[in-house]
Amino acid sequence: MVEYDFTDAVVFVTGAARGQGRSHALAYAEHGADVVATDICETTAESKYELGDETELDETVELARDRGAEAIGVQMDVSSEEDVEYAVETALDEFGKIDVLANNAGVAPVGSLLEMDEENWDHALDVNLKGMWLCAKHVGQHMVDRGEGGRIVNTSSTAGMVASPGLGHYTAAKHGVLGLTKTLAVELAPHDVTVNAVCPTAVDTPMTGGIVESIDEDIAEIAEQSGPDNLLDDIVQPEDISAAFLWLSSDDARFVTGIGLPVAAGATAL
Repeated sequence: MVEYDFTDAVVFVTGAARGQGRSHALAYAEHGADVVATDICETTAESKYELGDETELDETVELARDRGAEAIGVQMDVSSEEDVEYAVETALDEFGKIDVLANNAGVAPVGSLLEMDEENWDHALDVNLKGMWLCAKHVGQHMVDRGEGGRIVNTSSTAGMVASPGLGHYTAAKHGVLGLTKTLAVELAPHDVTVNAVCPTAVDTPMTGGIVESIDEDIAEIAEQSGPDNLLDDIVQPEDISAAFLWLSSDDARFVTGIGLPVAAGATAL
């Protein structure tokens, strides 16, 4: 992994109990940052697989500290503005600033668009799109008020670029994340805040395992016929996505804003 220097930086990571979020938190910690690790820490009724819990969030915090970071954990539902405000205020009380928002939290409950109920649609949009906006809103306002710039990196998906059968609500939300990213990039550019998105393909995480376990045969067949798999044989690891987050947060990417960067092993190439 490339060496970056995030010494004295404070990074606010959402969905940090496990998976990509934990990987991001530890990657920033390894490169000198202090970390605010947040997660809802409960499995919602709408989810069809288990989400991270409080013990896992505590583990993320301890692992970040093992890497030399000052780190705290905060339970937060990204779809609740009250929760987001509380978590941001807690971070500022502890560290006095936030330099980077790793806006990662998401859910992907499987379901056909014609069969899912309104609650499942709303839940996916609330977490995957509204939650991205709320975190960017409150952290972004702090960055503007502070007047020293900042970095916001959102997690979109290859499902934000192409169709993903069985995940229509997730796909709609992740397409929305790219629109949100571009608009935020324009609005925050005068304040030296860059805003970008990373678009991972399927990554070796518990969320991907939950999708695979809960998808039904009909949707799986449609997905198999709808487009190419990854062109590269190796399974993408969370650390591969973290590398993109680190770059977009670094001075090396200071003139990069408003993009959606695929880390997709060629899945969107054809």
